[in-house]
Amino acid sequence: MVGKPEQITIAFDVMGGDYGPTEVVRGAAQLSLESPHIHTLLVGDRRLIDEVLAQTKHNGERLSIHHAAEYVGMDEKPGEALARKPQASVSVAARLVAEGEAQALVSAGNTGAGVLACARHFQLIPGVRRAALATVYPTRGVRGEKQDPFSLILDVGATVEATADDLVAFAVMGSAYARIISRNERPKVALLSNGVEPQKGPPRVTEAHARLLAMPNLNFTGNVEGIDIPKGTADVIVTDGFVGNVCLKMLEGVHDTVMELAQYAYKESLRWRAGLAMLSSGIQRLKDITDWEQYGGAPILGFDRIFIKAHGRSRARAIANAGKVAAKAVAHELGTAIREGLER
Repeated sequence: MVGKPEQITIAFDVMGGDYGPTEVVRGAAQLSLESPHIHTLLVGDRRLIDEVLAQTKHNGERLSIHHAAEYVGMDEKPGEALARKPQASVSVAARLVAEGEAQALVSAGNTGAGVLACARHFQLIPGVRRAALATVYPTRGVRGEKQDPFSLILDVGATVEATADDLVAFAVMGSAYARIISRNERPKVALLSNGVEPQKGPPRVTEAHARLLAMPNLNFTGNVEGIDIPKGTADVIVTDGFVGNVCLKMLEGVHDTVMELAQYAYKESLRWRAGLAMLSSGIQRLKDITDWEQYGGAPILGFDRIFIKAHGRSRARAIANAGKVAAKAVAHELGTAIREGLER
């Protein structure tokens, strides 16, 4: 007989994001109705939270509130803001996770403030020098045992200048995450470089390449180029934060441009409108695989606690899904998987 899954508490930075606290509270409320094994801990201004809950269906037994009146705005400098606001919601939430009041943190707020709050309250996993901000991105389709249309790229901004040690750690962390969250038993891991040959790239990339080849427990497939990213050639692409952030912004820009062109064409010409109707299934497919809300958020990897960074524009659905991703990472002991991978 299978027992009930152990309850997992997720702390939500209610004040973060473009639509906080309303959409964050609604997302957490949705989660309280859908996932009996998840308890939501709402960290933010109690009065504002109560106002939203009063108008939102939720399960009060699976939801609690921790008051934190201050918050870090999306356009504030993280270090300065956290210094001025010691009781900012993201910092308080990170502290509660560190103290064991919750097992994971979800925030749609200021990314830098979230990373800095975690760095101050969490510990790095042994073998990790710098944490990595990872993100999911859409690819052409599902490959092998993979059960979703997304792949992972890291780092995309936390570690601007990565050493060979960092790149190796990123590969191990990304592989563990893809294995657990995407249910991909043997994710393909690759280094982003200016050529597929092992000798291509700066010294840190060529050194990391040689070391990753010598790791039998990692499915390292070598180097990939920028053109391979949207093709889904690899399930996990490893790079430094500077290059990764450029790639991320490019991917976002391409998606926005394609959708804008489709809208323009639809309005301007009957001929284009007929053509778009014929391509409607393909456009719907593009919309489906670029729908980041279904994935919820992306992880900050390397800490001993789970932090899922939701998109700043997240609505309730995305927030709820980010909570589910966080709970899945906790339940499958992502931190332990990373530590064991680094030890091997």
